[in-house]
Amino acid sequence: MTIAQELESQPDISQDVIFPPSDLYSDEPPLETELHLRQIILLLQCLEWLWRDRQDFYAAGNLTIYYSPRQLKSEHFRGPDFFVVLGTERKTRKSWVVWEEEGKYPNVILEILSDSTAKTDRGLKKEIYQDTFRTPDYFWFDPFTQEFAGFHLADGKYQPLQANEQGYLWSQQLGLYLGIYQGLLRFFTSDGQIVPTPEETAQQTEQRLEHAQQQAAQAQQQVAQAQQQAAQAQQQAERLAAKLRELNIDPNTI
Repeated sequence: MTIAQELESQPDISQDVIFPPSDLYSDEPPLETELHLRQIILLLQCLEWLWRDRQDFYAAGNLTIYYSPRQLKSEHFRGPDFFVVLGTERKTRKSWVVWEEEGKYPNVILEILSDSTAKTDRGLKKEIYQDTFRTPDYFWFDPFTQEFAGFHLADGKYQPLQANEQGYLWSQQLGLYLGIYQGLLRFFTSDGQIVPTPEETAQQTEQRLEHAQQQAAQAQQQVAQAQQQAAQAQQQAERLAAKLRELNIDPNTI
């Protein structure tokens, strides 16, 4: 039998092959670099850990936002690298569909710049977030060049935010600063304290525990030393009293 004849004799299984849908979660393209992914995960981890007891917000990264006035997912959609919606239910979503979310748009948006997206992030997306989304706080950050800028919506237009002495920018919506720390963007509290990841919190707790244990060990050692010194003083007093008695002197009368 020839190869052609053998192939013709094989059963047709094409109808049995099931291909996964191309849009499982988002219409957004894959992230360009590992650093972009690390930045998004870092922001999500920190905010969700800080607000772990809150159920009134939604934060996501690289997820599609559908906002078509005709309620069509085939038109008018964008996918910010990181965004936060306040006053909504905290639950898992495959995408953010504005007409299914009481017309809510993000309160905060952050775009991570790259060579291929920087022009759009600074131009077209900024206009959409300003004029259509009406998102109050908009930031962008380039993890390679460290370019960092932020804007707040005032009278319908984005106004540049002014950095504080540490170079941090204030987000009125989050009640937090955003600033660069060790090459990546982090959240900071109003008094300048960095918002930790769960891992950093665990490390800090472990360090505090170790410090407390060291202090307890030092205190125990000091107590032991004090007891030893007291015992030595007692022995010296007893030897002195014995010597006085040898000299027919009552130590109690001295």
